[in-house]
Amino acid sequence: MCALISKINHSTTYLPFGADAPWLAPLAGYSDLAFRIFCRRLGAACCTTEMISAKGLIYQSKGTFPLLKTTPEDSPLIVQLFGADPEFLAQSVRLLVQAGYEWFDLNLGCSVPKVIRQNAGAGLLKDPQTLLTCAKAMINEAAQGHVGFKLRLGFDAEHELPDLPLELEDLGAGWITLHPRYAKQYFKGSADHSKLAALAKRLQIPLVGSGDLLTAQNGLDCLKSSNVSTVMYARGALRNPLIFWEHRNLLQGLPIDANKPSLKELMMGYLDLVNEIYTERDQTKRMRGILAAFVHGEHNAKEIRIMLASAQNMPELYDIINNYVS
Repeated sequence: MCALISKINHSTTYLPFGADAPWLAPLAGYSDLAFRIFCRRLGAACCTTEMISAKGLIYQSKGTFPLLKTTPEDSPLIVQLFGADPEFLAQSVRLLVQAGYEWFDLNLGCSVPKVIRQNAGAGLLKDPQTLLTCAKAMINEAAQGHVGFKLRLGFDAEHELPDLPLELEDLGAGWITLHPRYAKQYFKGSADHSKLAALAKRLQIPLVGSGDLLTAQNGLDCLKSSNVSTVMYARGALRNPLIFWEHRNLLQGLPIDANKPSLKELMMGYLDLVNEIYTERDQTKRMRGILAAFVHGEHNAKEIRIMLASAQNMPELYDIINNYVS
């Protein structure tokens, strides 16, 4: 085992599926340990790491290992890998299993140009044979059913891959997460949830629905219309981590805002959690972006974002929230 990968003591024998078990998506630059635990305390049933380069892991890239930071509270945790080399992916899963990580996902949806240029992320959708070879390499190194795949419909409309999820299921995938857009769309247009419904009828393994779930009501509507096993919140959770709280409220027939904390309490709580988790106290640069997303929709959001962007330390962030957030 690589000496830079810390041994963990999670003990999870299953992943939660169901209408009452919403997931947090892997959000590059945002879903670190603090954000994941924050969302778990608000009702997220399962979380995924930011995507991690398989090559970076094997070559011991300095920025890779902080992405794997976790605690027993951060469970169940899925480690999302990206890459296009089956041997690097296999070695990565092998090392992580030795360190105690149990659940894995291969990113097949990221459309960022630097990832596509590596033939990774959504780039693999243009090369289904290599994709399936990479998938099998990961599956062979993990426990049965412990590898899932997060994908788009295809790289573009001319190259849709309607049977790919079934091929992955045949290889031994434990679940599929589908964002029903084409990779070239990025977030343009609308996610086609009818594609989720069609796939749910064909798959035997769980299907996680994603795409345009910006509110808790969006999530519940998706569950009802598509019959997916659960939903995964991405941009909706970043703008409003209380989306998990609201999801549970709506599911129980309660008012959407029943018993939920105020925005100020939410933001203060998040900063407190950051200070609790990290030994390096000044997380200002990272926190500015995350806190700016939290104020989406507030009447004075622009003013608050400008102040957050100029904050130089954590005490300044606390002061801005205390004085300007309602």
